[in-house]
Amino acid sequence: MSVTRNRRERERAQRHRLILSVARELAEAEGWEAVTTRRLAERVEYSQPVLYSHFKGKDAIVAAVAEEGFTELAELLRRERAAARGDEPQLGLRAVCRAYLRFAVEHPALYQAMFVMPTQLEFAGEETPPALRAAFGVFVEALPEGIEGREARAELLWAALHGISALSATGRVPALGESARLDLLIHGIAPGGQASRSCGDGT
Repeated sequence: MSVTRNRRERERAQRHRLILSVARELAEAEGWEAVTTRRLAERVEYSQPVLYSHFKGKDAIVAAVAEEGFTELAELLRRERAAARGDEPQLGLRAVCRAYLRFAVEHPALYQAMFVMPTQLEFAGEETPPALRAAFGVFVEALPEGIEGREARAELLWAALHGISALSATGRVPALGESARLDLLIHGIAPGGQASRSCGDGT
């Protein structure tokens, strides 16, 4: 590969990264409605044709941001599980649940791109991107080995956490009850272990 081609590919990768970074910043600050190709082109100081050479449109940008989000989520969940697991696997499962809920609160626009905004990303299919598989894989791995219907339980756990996140974000359920809700959820999904060593509700 020539030096010139190498440089061009690095520059393209940098532009790609910059576009996504600015899109995320703008979405977190003003919501996804504010993210348009025109505003992005102005912010990154590239022409719209250059931007379109990287992404076909806003939907493609949202999908790329979502993939980044799943990569970050998987890394967070894996790290939190490893830190909390110790000799009691259910503590690791609880840490995964708490980290997921925290992620949704701390990155609302990113979370919206991952789970609310329409994208062409395929879930639970042959074309599912590796980042999505990795995030789901952490939920599966956090459940006890040998438990019946492990993947189905992981799907149910993820769905329940998403519901809690959505209800919490709109104030439909109080933050104070989080610890008790997680105890009940974990006991229902993976019964037979100590769900938590609670330090009090809402912790």
